[in-house]
Amino acid sequence: MGGCLSVSVSCEKVVDNFSQWLCVKGSYIHNLEENLRDLETAMEELKARRVDLSTRVDNEEMKGLRRLSEVQVWLTKVEKLESDVNGLVNVRTTELQRLCLCGVCSKSLKLSYRYGKRVFLKLGEVKKQKSEGVFEVVAGKAPASEVIERRIQPTIVGQEEVLEKAWNRLMSDDGVGIMGLHGMGGVGKTTLLTQINNKFIEKKNNFDVIWVDVSKELQIQKIQNQVAKKLGLDGEDWNQKDEEEKACAIHNVLKRRKFVLLMDDLWEKVELTLIGVPYPDRGNGCKIVFTTRSKEVCGRMRVDAEMEVQCLLPQDALELFKKVVGETTLRSDPSIPELAAEVAKKCHGLPLALTVIGEAMSYRRTIQEWKNAIHELNSNAVKFSDMEDKILPVLKFSYDSLKEENLKSCFLYCALVRQDGFIYKDNLIDYWIGEGMIDASEGIEMAENKGYEIIGSLVRASLLMEVEPDRRMHMRMHDVVREMALWIASDFGKEEDAFIVHAGARLREMPNVENWKVVRRISLMDNCIGHLAGSPECLELTTFLMNDNVLKDISMEFFKSMPKLVVLDLSRNGSLLEMPDGISKLVSLQYLNLSGTRISDLPMCLLQELEKLIHLGLPRLTTIAGISRLQNLKILVLTFPWDDHNTVEELETLKNLQVLYTRFEDDPLPLEKFLSSHRLTSCTREVVIMNMDLESSGLSLPVTMDKLKFFRTDNCSISEIKMGTTCNICFSSLSLVFLRDCRCLKELTFLIFAPNLTDLVIDKGKDVEDIINKEKACGGEESGIVPFLNLNRLVLISLPKLKNIYWSPLLLPSLEKVVIRDCPNLKKLPLSSQSGKQGEDGLIIYYDEEEWIEGVEWEDEATKTRFLSSCRKGPNRLLRRQTSSKLMMPFCIV
Repeated sequence: MGGCLSVSVSCEKVVDNFSQWLCVKGSYIHNLEENLRDLETAMEELKARRVDLSTRVDNEEMKGLRRLSEVQVWLTKVEKLESDVNGLVNVRTTELQRLCLCGVCSKSLKLSYRYGKRVFLKLGEVKKQKSEGVFEVVAGKAPASEVIERRIQPTIVGQEEVLEKAWNRLMSDDGVGIMGLHGMGGVGKTTLLTQINNKFIEKKNNFDVIWVDVSKELQIQKIQNQVAKKLGLDGEDWNQKDEEEKACAIHNVLKRRKFVLLMDDLWEKVELTLIGVPYPDRGNGCKIVFTTRSKEVCGRMRVDAEMEVQCLLPQDALELFKKVVGETTLRSDPSIPELAAEVAKKCHGLPLALTVIGEAMSYRRTIQEWKNAIHELNSNAVKFSDMEDKILPVLKFSYDSLKEENLKSCFLYCALVRQDGFIYKDNLIDYWIGEGMIDASEGIEMAENKGYEIIGSLVRASLLMEVEPDRRMHMRMHDVVREMALWIASDFGKEEDAFIVHAGARLREMPNVENWKVVRRISLMDNCIGHLAGSPECLELTTFLMNDNVLKDISMEFFKSMPKLVVLDLSRNGSLLEMPDGISKLVSLQYLNLSGTRISDLPMCLLQELEKLIHLGLPRLTTIAGISRLQNLKILVLTFPWDDHNTVEELETLKNLQVLYTRFEDDPLPLEKFLSSHRLTSCTREVVIMNMDLESSGLSLPVTMDKLKFFRTDNCSISEIKMGTTCNICFSSLSLVFLRDCRCLKELTFLIFAPNLTDLVIDKGKDVEDIINKEKACGGEESGIVPFLNLNRLVLISLPKLKNIYWSPLLLPSLEKVVIRDCPNLKKLPLSSQSGKQGEDGLIIYYDEEEWIEGVEWEDEATKTRFLSSCRKGPNRLLRRQTSSKLMMPFCIV
């Protein structure tokens, strides 16, 4: 009995449990419709709570607070839950249609059971999240973002001074909010910015420091996302915001913080307002620093301070190179350190090149390998290890950023100059006009203005560098940039003969060229080539630069097969006596320069076929009869033939002549005829007068010479120089006056009519007493004119009678350098404490004798204090300076 009873009880319990289980499971089906209604209702209530909470969070974040992590977790869970519920609700119709017997049973118990269970469990989750979604506080004060130290190369050299300068400028009290660091590719801008970032750790300033990498293709949201990550704003909710909403969120945080935004590699203006970054000002104390290759970007970003990051000085460059190469390699042979210095020199201070080439040399431990490397760098640097892969592509980004194809062509043309050589702006523009890269149809002056605009664009893109001694006239192309330009010009090395450039290579004969037919440009300037022989078939050649050689002769057939040649420069070949008849075959020629040769007889019949000539530079010829047939001439460089009395008449028939550079020697008659020609004087840009006696008549420059830029006399007797003027600014173009060995001349008061004079050089004038004579200046039309407002350099040498430059102090706001030598009677300078160029590159006075400087009578103590410290003895040898003059030889000037 007992056993039977036990079994009965156990069976009843099992049946009861099974019934309960079956009831629960069955409820998933027969309560499905009700559960779905409850789920939808609960989800709507949960969504409403989420919206309310998100609104509270947004409001708090608008105040600069940061959402709590638990709030963000809840919002994320609800977002996922909503997606899950939507998935269940979307199939409700199908699932309800499976039910039968008034919803008690299903046509597919298994499927309905699974679906019903999911609905039931999800309803529970929704109710749970709803109960947990009650927060008294949703946001709190965000902690200051930690400055993250950025990794930096261990071989940093030579940036200590520029880093300190940049840091001091950035953190000064004079309101520097935005600073731009500009420079060529590979020069170390990112490295400098990285050091600034790390310096905020060292100095422990109370700044939120934000680093942003800006790509060449500017993407506002990419920048916003980097800023948001640093501020802790990123997350799923952030990703749902559009650009404007992100900007508002960033702005609302940053406007209450003291931040530093470091942006690396800008290629165009970044609109800070679109990102949401408030502009720095004295009130908020915030800072923005960015790097760029384009100086123009600095202007567009409205920087308060800009700094050019330059290549390393030679000693720093060598130190960096040696660090990269390593002591083991340097010590492997006693000759290697000296060879390493030569290799480092080829990098011209560019850190990128020093590092890449240094790494390539770090395991070359024989002198033969080092000598071979030097040979490769000299002969074909593009082929050197890693040059094409790691150096040139980096620099090419700057080239690619040039927006106009013509601008790119003009840049590539600059590679025709010699390594380390100056590029004279005016000469380069003349070539561009001759090549047709600049349209001269609207006039030479307009074309020249366009040329200067192109040069400015290339300088601002860090592809060219303006350099001393005169940034207005001179440029340089960094040698590694030059290699990049030649690489591009040769179609990335596929057509090496397209550009034949051996400028300054000390060649004594023409180079060997494998395929003359593909040659487009040749530059052999500044060599020792004496002969041009043969008849190279240069069917595509457009430019041939052969100036500054020792040419003696050119074969008759040399120019026979150059139908497309438009620019030919043979200037300053002092041994060249004649031109071959074959020059008449150059029917496309537009630029021909024969200045500085010894050609005295050039039959114009040879030039008559050159109908397209627009620029012609002639040597001193016995006659120019027939030049009137060159009716397209716009620019002419000419020494007047002393015995050809029809020169003026010939030139006056050149209807398109717009610019004339002219020199007169010995005989005053051609000069007198020229000065009486309104047609010629009105287009004259330069006048040089040499070896002439004008003591009785003096020299009067007519008012029509309003385009005169350069004026020089040499070894002349001139009683007076006058400017025939009707107004006080008629010689507004005159920028350079150079008088050498000028006798009888007592004063130069005529200079008062040249308000834009930048350079005044007087070398040997035994009778000069005044530069500007007070009596003469105050008694006529000159009265009331303030002279020398744009004077940049003043050189006075061997003027024994000179007593006065001007009778009272002048402002001289542009004056940088004064050279006074052998002027014993000049005791007072026209200076006050406010005179001269101000700042770091302020006025410097050079003198040669202590006795002279000790005897100077300063205007007052303040003037003495200001300038005495900037006086320099020497230099014994003044720097030679080339002007953009077409006729003047380089002359001595600091």
